[in-house]
Amino acid sequence: MDASRTAAGRPAASADGRSAPPRHRWLPLAFLSLLQLLIAIDVTVVHVALPSIGADFGAGTASLTWVVTGYTVVGGGLLLLGGRICDLLGRRRMFLLGAGLFGGASLLAGAAPNLETLVVARFAQGAGEALASPAAMSLIALMYPQPAERAKALGVWGAISSSGLAIGVLLSGAATELLDWRWIFLVNPPLVALVLLATPRLLPADGPPRRMPLDLPGAALLTVAPLALIFAIVRAAEVSWADPTVLLPAAAAVGCAAAFAIVEARSRHPLVPLAFFRHSTRLVANAATVLLSAALSTTFYLSTFAMQQSFGLGPLETGLAFLPFCAALLLAVTQVARLIGRFGMLPTAVAGLACTAAGVAWLARLPDDGRLWVDLIPGMVVVAVGMAVGLIALQNAALSDVTDDDAGTASGVQRSVDQLGGALGLTVIVGTAVTTSTAAAAGGADVGEFRTAFQLALVGLALAIVGVAWAARRR
Repeated sequence: MDASRTAAGRPAASADGRSAPPRHRWLPLAFLSLLQLLIAIDVTVVHVALPSIGADFGAGTASLTWVVTGYTVVGGGLLLLGGRICDLLGRRRMFLLGAGLFGGASLLAGAAPNLETLVVARFAQGAGEALASPAAMSLIALMYPQPAERAKALGVWGAISSSGLAIGVLLSGAATELLDWRWIFLVNPPLVALVLLATPRLLPADGPPRRMPLDLPGAALLTVAPLALIFAIVRAAEVSWADPTVLLPAAAAVGCAAAFAIVEARSRHPLVPLAFFRHSTRLVANAATVLLSAALSTTFYLSTFAMQQSFGLGPLETGLAFLPFCAALLLAVTQVARLIGRFGMLPTAVAGLACTAAGVAWLARLPDDGRLWVDLIPGMVVVAVGMAVGLIALQNAALSDVTDDDAGTASGVQRSVDQLGGALGLTVIVGTAVTTSTAAAAGGADVGEFRTAFQLALVGLALAIVGVAWAARRR
């Protein structure tokens, strides 16, 4: 009998207390990545379907924004708590719990009788992600401790996760045009059930749960602050920044953010110990991820919008137009581990950020009478390459020197800044572009808004390049 396994057939804990990796270590990676694929798909799957959802429920554009941002903000706000829970209660337990919650919420979203139920289901999907995603990422970090092996595993996981963003648009377009928008959610439960059946015997066994108070006030503040800010920015596009319905939630967002910093500094058991950020590589990697995710979310959203509004594509055609993006993304991912092995994490991240900036710069020149395959698709393809290289390199850097005690925290931080950076970046950049546009004042919209938003995203990428290059030189 294999001594590394218990009588139940599961991997036994190693002598140092850490769980030994299973014999077929690449098989659990496949199931961890499958759930992450579904999580990533649900970030973008609603974009193309929003008009149909609004028509069914009689909802306006402002109300529909919660279907998009509610999922990412709740998920991002709770990811730090989720990562901490994984460290305390067990990563396999929390992965399975998060997966079950995500699958059940998907079923509720597909059967939602009204918009309010759909938004609640999207919140629950985000909560499921907040448990499952950091659990999966920390499991990968611990199952593949060697740098080259970990880079390869995270490359696979990141590639599948990143491709889910584009697959979401493809699925949304096909389901909305050929079936019904509800199917964009109903495809999840059967696949989640497969993950729940397969992974318990493949993942390393958890040790006994550790008892320690959780920073629930910090988690609440971290979730409320971005929600209030997004509400304020979305509302400002409809009225003005001086309106009380904008000023009050904006003030609440600032207050919650300040309170979060105070709570974390004074808490005996903070979501993220301040010492965690003394690791300069992790700090820079997470800060750069915020700016990169903001640029990527903006690019993705505006490209989808431009295809339908400026270039006149239907839902299915819009999904198919993302095929070059998907192909470039997957091709680039196959090279990331090799690049990290040769040049290092931070230099590779600089290259990815620079490539993303080049693609966004191309999109920032989008002419009023632009052509799809000349003025939009080439920039998107370059962004896809930069996205694959930059995000995966930054993920590796964000997990530098993790241990069994803080792998879940490090994963939660990385996933949280990725999610919140994308949601807040999209809202701030697009909201600023719209509210400063002369077309918005006239009640219309034009390509000038797209150009302004792309230019703002480009500024953020430039800051990220400078910061990561500085850190790479110090290292």
